[in-house]
Amino acid sequence: MTIFRYDEAILARYPDVIGGIILARGVGNGPASTELRAAYTAEQAATLARLGTTPLSQVPSLAAWRAAFRGFGVDPTQYRCAAEALLRRLTKSGSIPALNALVDLGNLVSIRHALPIAVVDLRAIPTGTVVRFARGDERFTNLGQSEPESPAPGEVVFSDDTGLVTARRWCWRQSAESAARDDTTDVLITIEAHHAGGRAAVEAAMRDLLALLPLAPDAETLSAVLDRANPVTPF
Repeated sequence: MTIFRYDEAILARYPDVIGGIILARGVGNGPASTELRAAYTAEQAATLARLGTTPLSQVPSLAAWRAAFRGFGVDPTQYRCAAEALLRRLTKSGSIPALNALVDLGNLVSIRHALPIAVVDLRAIPTGTVVRFARGDERFTNLGQSEPESPAPGEVVFSDDTGLVTARRWCWRQSAESAARDDTTDVLITIEAHHAGGRAAVEAAMRDLLALLPLAPDAETLSAVLDRANPVTPF
């Protein structure tokens, strides 16, 4: 089974995409540790200081994601990539509340590097996932909702081979099924970029995630960086 890959049509339109993929089995979730909570709080303050008065639209990684969204017909001021949405929330309210260890860790690294990060419970993708253009007949259940909806044809989605979508509008929002829960133990983590310097940023974010993941003593982690030449995880 291929755990994650980019479809050829995606790579043809977005040849500069870089994807960092981490597969981790044996993680611990639930409330964040004292150390992770402190690091998360400190990172929020550091990010606010680093951004200052810079408009988020001028942050290179976020500007590139805005262009990617426009490329499949989505207004990026109406639907923002996950990293921009987090940073917008932070700059407007001054803080982002803690939720659980895996979500807090993903958010911490996302605001640090201004990159969208998804932490996907592997139970949601038993046959793996592919980044592709939607046909329009797929199924997506939004967080907090019970009835599925369908993505627009041509929208970029994370989907399995049955048409179950775990992320809409590429990195706008994850599905209810894929979100990390308190009993989550096995995850797929994605970090993606389109901007110049994206590979170095993705690799730095991967190092941070691997250093901070709450792992059991017998945990297993695998990682890979994907691009146009290497679009499929080797595990």
